[in-house]
Amino acid sequence: MDQKPFLFLLSLIFAFKPTANGASFSVGGGVGVGVGVGVGIGGGGGGGGWVGGGVSYPNPSLSPPSNLKNAYIALQAWKSAIKSDPRGLLNSWVGSNVCAYNGVFCADPSDEMSDPSQPVVAGIDLNHGNLEGILVKELSLLTELSLLHLNSNRFTGTIPQTLNSLFALTELDLSNNQFSGPFPLSTLQIPNLLYLDLRFNSFSGPIPQDLFNKNLDAIFLNNNFFSGQIPPNLANSPASVINLANNKLTGAIPVNFGYSSPKLKEILFMNNQLTGCIPQGIGMWSDVQVFDASFNSLMGHLPDTLSCLEDIEVLNVAHNKLSGELPDLVCELRSLLKLSVAYNFIYGFSEQCAKLYDKNVGFDIALNCIPGLAMQRPEPDCDTVPGGGLSCLRIPSIRPLACGTLLESLNSSAP
Repeated sequence: MDQKPFLFLLSLIFAFKPTANGASFSVGGGVGVGVGVGVGIGGGGGGGGWVGGGVSYPNPSLSPPSNLKNAYIALQAWKSAIKSDPRGLLNSWVGSNVCAYNGVFCADPSDEMSDPSQPVVAGIDLNHGNLEGILVKELSLLTELSLLHLNSNRFTGTIPQTLNSLFALTELDLSNNQFSGPFPLSTLQIPNLLYLDLRFNSFSGPIPQDLFNKNLDAIFLNNNFFSGQIPPNLANSPASVINLANNKLTGAIPVNFGYSSPKLKEILFMNNQLTGCIPQGIGMWSDVQVFDASFNSLMGHLPDTLSCLEDIEVLNVAHNKLSGELPDLVCELRSLLKLSVAYNFIYGFSEQCAKLYDKNVGFDIALNCIPGLAMQRPEPDCDTVPGGGLSCLRIPSIRPLACGTLLESLNSSAP
């Protein structure tokens, strides 16, 4: 599977001009989403961290320019709020030459009005540092900061509201820490943010609707304690990856799911408390490669429009309360690597689907209600199908809906 949902990360690799002492370097990082059995979700961050010394300021004996003075104030305030540094990453955070601090990276300023000979702090990467502390409001002084990577530490508390003044920030990775409190609204006020990773923390409460109006390319909220319903404007998001797995979300997947967001490649709802139907609009996302809604309480029949997902590689709706037949057209999807409908109440199983056993596809249909098939539910469990009276507002059609007419049909019936 194409494992590059974050192409914009590569575009942010800094190409530094030589400073007066001839030093130059480039830095890069990446965060990948692994798809394995049950769609493996990598631990917080998972990126290629780059922690090392930065470019030295051309002449440390001179007074640094004002932006580096502000950076010195910010970083020293932050250092004083870090209680534990078992790896000694901050031992070099001494003196005004912040470009020589470990994990701090400087570059020529992007502002055409600035003096190009004076560097600015453009990136901070303290991934996997095991640092214990909090974020301080003085970080807002790092106005040229483009990326902030802090995954796999022990930062606690809430996210300072002042982070909304980081106008240059495009990547914010706070994953795999111990942050808590409600969704940090300050992150939605960072004007140029593209990548937001809050996974593996203890955030709680509702997900704000404004999140899906933000021009983000990647949204990772999995493995927190977010609750309430998924905002109805989910489909507005232009993101290529949205991960809401392993939270406490309730209610239905928004009915307009699929009517927008043409860039979407991966969407994960797994292990929440979702109910209702899988919306028929899912077929609109023809470029989706991963759809995982397993371990919820979804009901009704699988929509025929799943057959339109020609690039789908992982389709996992196991451990729900789905019923009806497994459509032939779904089993014929050409890119499938894994199809799991296990632990549902599916009662129809076609010859076309049986052919998946002979293909290189991880196919799991265990513990359903298919007569004559091994490893199914005991008959008493299948006497009453959950959600038998549930209306999924399907488009009326005698035959399975052809993908060629899907757009026209869905648009005519969209709310």
